[in-house]
Order: sequence, then C-alpha cells, then structure tokens
Amino acid sequence: MHWFPSYSKKLASSTSDVFAISCADGSFRLVSKTGRIEKTVANAHKGAVVTIRWSYEGNALVTAGEDGVLRIWSRGGQLRSTLASVGKSVYSVTWGPSSEEVLFTNGRELVIKPIHVASKQIQWKAHDSQILKVDWNPLTNMIVSGGEDGKYKVWDNFGRLLYTSTPFDYSITSVSWSPNGELFAVGSFNTLKICDKSGWTISRNTTNTGSITDISWTSDGTQIAAGGGNGRVCFGNIVGKSLAWKNLLVSLENDVTLKVFDLVSEGSEDISFRDKVINWSLGFGKLIVATWTQVWVYDIKNLGTPHVFDVKDNINLILQSKNNFLTMDNFSGIQIYNYEGRLLSNPKFSGLRTEFLNNQAVGLSDDIIAIIDKGEAKSTAIRLLDVNNGKELDKIVHNMEITQVEVSQFGPKSERCIAFIDRNRDLYISQAKKTGDVFKLATMVDSAMWNDQSDLMSVISGGQLLVYYYPKIVYVDRDLLDYVKFEKDDIGKQSIIRDFFDTKINIRRIDGAVITESVHPYPLILYELIENKKWEQAIRLCRFVKDKAIWATLVGMAIKLNQLNTAEVGLAALEEVDKLRYISNIKRLPSAEAKNAAIALFMRNIDEAESILLQARLIYRAVKMHIKLYKWDRALDLAKRFKLHIDTVIAYRRRYLMETGQEENKPEFLQYQEMETNWDAIKEKIAQEKAKERGGK
Repeated sequence: MHWFPSYSKKLASSTSDVFAISCADGSFRLVSKTGRIEKTVANAHKGAVVTIRWSYEGNALVTAGEDGVLRIWSRGGQLRSTLASVGKSVYSVTWGPSSEEVLFTNGRELVIKPIHVASKQIQWKAHDSQILKVDWNPLTNMIVSGGEDGKYKVWDNFGRLLYTSTPFDYSITSVSWSPNGELFAVGSFNTLKICDKSGWTISRNTTNTGSITDISWTSDGTQIAAGGGNGRVCFGNIVGKSLAWKNLLVSLENDVTLKVFDLVSEGSEDISFRDKVINWSLGFGKLIVATWTQVWVYDIKNLGTPHVFDVKDNINLILQSKNNFLTMDNFSGIQIYNYEGRLLSNPKFSGLRTEFLNNQAVGLSDDIIAIIDKGEAKSTAIRLLDVNNGKELDKIVHNMEITQVEVSQFGPKSERCIAFIDRNRDLYISQAKKTGDVFKLATMVDSAMWNDQSDLMSVISGGQLLVYYYPKIVYVDRDLLDYVKFEKDDIGKQSIIRDFFDTKINIRRIDGAVITESVHPYPLILYELIENKKWEQAIRLCRFVKDKAIWATLVGMAIKLNQLNTAEVGLAALEEVDKLRYISNIKRLPSAEAKNAAIALFMRNIDEAESILLQARLIYRAVKMHIKLYKWDRALDLAKRFKLHIDTVIAYRRRYLMETGQEENKPEFLQYQEMETNWDAIKEKIAQEKAKERGGK
C-alpha cells in the first residue's frame, strides 16, 4: 500500500485523498480515504503484485510483481509502458529523485532503470544473496538496501558503496529513509534500528513483531511506525538529538521538551512546549525552536522571554546567520526573519521545490541566500537571492551536479563568497557577483564549512582536515594559496563537519564518534585587527607568531585593501622576492589610478585594470599593459580606438618578432607593414604621457 504523496499538511486534505493497494491476484486498486474503490486494474501482473509506488509528483505509478515485470501506470491506472522484465520476482522498487528513473531489485543486484529508452541503465551486484528491500532518498540522492545476507548497505546514485553493516542474525526485511535524508530505519526479525545516513547505528530496539516487513515515517521525520509479520505495529519517537554551541548543549529529552545544559556552570534548564518539537537550531547566541504550530526565538542569555510567531506548516529546515535566520516548509516555502521574529522576505523563483531541499542545498548569510536549483538539469546551478527583498541577484552555473553550497559569513556583501561541492567531490569557491571566477580549492572533499566570525574555511579532504585561513586569496594571488592552508591527518574519510564556531570544529566521523579539533586563535585575532584597521598591530602579531600562514593571510588582505606598505612587510617575511619587487614598483607609480590598475593586474583582473586606466584617460598605460601581456590584438584595438600610440604598438610588435625570429602572420598588423616607426619619437610621446600623469593634467 502507498498513499498519494503530499509534502505539506496544509495540502494533505486536497491531495492525499487516495492510496494504491497491490493485490495477490495480480491486480491493484486505487482507494479513496473513505474506503471507496476508485479504480481496479485487473491482470496488472501474472501472480501477485509485490510492490506499488507513486512517483514524487503523483502523476505516475510503478508496479512490480512475482512475474519479474515492472510497469508504469498513469495516475488514473492506465498502462503507460512495460519498463523491464527480469524473469524473477522483484521484491522492492522505488522512484528516483527526479521521477525519471526507478530503482528495483533483481536477485542479488540493484538496477537503476531510466523511464526513457535513450538513457542508459546502471546495474551492479549489491548483496551476496536475495535483496529484499531498497529505498532512495530524493534529498541526499543516497540509496539504502537490505537483503537475506543480513546486511544493510548505503550507496550513492552511481552504485558506489558508502557503507556496509556487520551481518544481522536474520535477514534485513525492510529499510526506509526519513523524509530529510539524515536518518534511515532498518527492520529485521524482532529488531528495529535507527541509523545515521553515513551508516552507523544511533539506536537498536528489540520489538515483538516478528520480521518487520515495512517501515513508514511521519512527514516531519519525528515519528516512525513499523509493521511486523505477526500482525503487530510498533511506534516510536525520535529523541536524543543534540546540538552544541560554545559552552551550551541543547538536547531533545522527549517530543515536547528541550534541555539546555551549560558546560561551564554545569547548570541546566528545561524548556517545555505545548506542541511537539519538529526542528531546532543553535548558533550566534540564539536558539530557534519550531513546533507544529509556532516558531520560538530565544536569546541564550535570557531564555525566559522568547519571540514567538505562528507557522502554517511543519518546518523542515532552520538556518542561521549573525542577524537573520531562515525557515523552510512545503507550504510557505523559504522565509527569512530577523531575531525579533519580523519577516524580511519570502524568496521564490521559477522551479523552486522546497520538498527537495535540505541544509546542504541552502546557504545563508546576513545579505545573501544561496540555493541549489533543483529545477535545473542535474542541479548544476546555484541561485543567489537578496535576503531583504527576496529578489534574485545572480546565478552560478557549473558543469556538473552540485551537492552542497555554503555562504561566507564575514565581511560586507561585496566580499561575499560561495563555496560548493560537486558530484565529483571537488570543492570550488566563487565570488557572489557576476564578475566572480570559479576556482577549485580541493578534491576528494566530504564536507566543508565557513567559520562564523571570519573567512576561515574548514574542509574534510581525503581523510584530512584542511583549514584555509584566507581562501579568498585565490582572488588576490593564487600562488599564495598553499601558504594559508593548515593540514591535520587521521581525521578519517567520509567525516562530516557539524559546525565551525570560534576556534572549534566539531566533526562527526563515519563511525558516529564526534571529535573536536581546534585551530590557532591567531587568525581570528588577525581578522579582528584588520577589521578595525589596526595594521601596525597586525604586523606585530605576525612577527610574534612567526607563522607563514599568518603572514600570507595578512598579505592577501593587505593587497585586497590597498595597504601596500603592509603587503611589502609580509612578502619580505615570506621571501617572495618577485612579488615584493612588483609591489614596490606599484608604490612608485605617480597616480592613484595607475596604482589601482596595477593592483588589479596583480590579482589577475585584466579587464578591471584596463577599465580603471581608460576611465582615467591613461591610454598609454592601458596599451602598454596589453603589450607586456603579449595581447597584441587588444593593444592595437585600443590604440586605433583612441587614435593614439599606434606606432608604439607596431614598434613593440616588430621588436618582439625580431627577438623571437618569427614572421608577422596577424592580418591586423600586416596592413601596417609599410609604416615607419621612430623610437626617438615614440619615447618622446611616452615621456610626455608620464609627465602629464605626474602633473595630474
């Protein structure tokens, strides 16, 4: 049996009014919630119809039977296609996240079969004996399977094994993901386990149900029901979840009570609610609690006077930034509030489907919200929206499916950066503006997170913990990136960063153990000094610490903020002689515009450097810049546009060809073959240009 899908309790009355039942006589029925049979489809299969499932949109059904045949049906019960015939009983089938493919069992193998014939199916051996149950979560795109070998296994959507359990005493007869994809349940003989998505066991419960044949979650993921082979049904509440922030630990004692424990004073306080607690978040000095009907906003310094407002649906997600927080439900969508409970905006865009979003698909800062566009083909785009009005600001398009997005918390809106991980587990960083380039930071990445007080970023890569003190340095001088990276080994693969507050990084390892790693306090002190423009104190701090990572961080921020004297000191400490000489040359330039253009060129922003020079009418410097970069065509274009220094470009081009022993082959330059060039006249014009620049004329 499978109910028509509904992701919102407000919409349930109008959508979830029908369910599908598969029968042993080879038929299936569509039945209304009043018990009236709406449709009977006889002879759907030869033998029993083992399983039946609605697609996520509710516009199609898939059935599988003892005859080994999979069939797709319309919502009204009309046959659309026979998808596969495997010659043996299919025990379990489930839809893929896009409802464009189905996953089913075929003996010891799992098969992902696209609905469209042109697409290629994926098939792999998953267990050593018959697979009895499989489930595919649409949010995390992860698969869990269980079989007669007594093992449950976790896979990605390409059939790569992520986790395998130790064998049970009996067959695994049921598996089921929670709606948010963070947990899954496993049923066996008189046994019900709740597991983290990574595979490790959270709780193991003994039941008196016989073999658990099916498991179902409530839409909010807080309760579970399991049906046994002896006709009994057991129910459970998910409790024990805890969150930590600095010296506070908040845990769910029961379905209506949170306990707040202070690790320093060892005091505790219970917060009780009228309705069941659905979700909560702790950070930035605030505790946000969502119940069935309300959201409560607490200041951790004063838990007695919360801000409270009503909600229309179950809150699936809560994210926080320094001054705002986000709630998401499947009726109102995404809503952003300040900590007084005032609604700031309700961001929307075409194709937004909140039922397929989780904390990895949404990122929040004080001014920007980033959302992976699940409506895009293969989720290859990130939408950037304004927190205050919900309007779309920009769109980052990638060439591969994006699985996680994070937004930096430090600095002004103009300096905001987006970090994201793609399907290949590569980590990229992009500026949150249209001119921002995308740069690859790391590979084999399992998790990444920005610090709450600075631009530090923690990354789990290849079992290592990497901490980038200033990842934005790739937009200043990417040659310095390795300097600002701190590495720590033996963290373990598939570890997940839970939070990165202050200097503490909490990491959940694949075995479920939570470890805490610390970063040096000096980078945070350096950020504070630079934010307050205390450059001399920042230099003294770096001299005291004597760490190249701190020096490189100072250099990156100094160049970004045009503090060339500080940058010189830092580059000297790093012994980067070539960069030091370039910065020294910049300081000797006669005009502010020329200096700004040279800094932009140092940061590899050629277009920006050209724009600065042209706006200041420094035509010769713009032309000479492209000559030095061997961008001959652009240099000639500028000279022709402003009717200045054409002979300069031709002369430098001829000198270059002579020194390299080449013949002219560019059509734009061939037409000037007869032009005579006089180096004395050219040098005189250049001297006049420089004199005019020094005089400010």
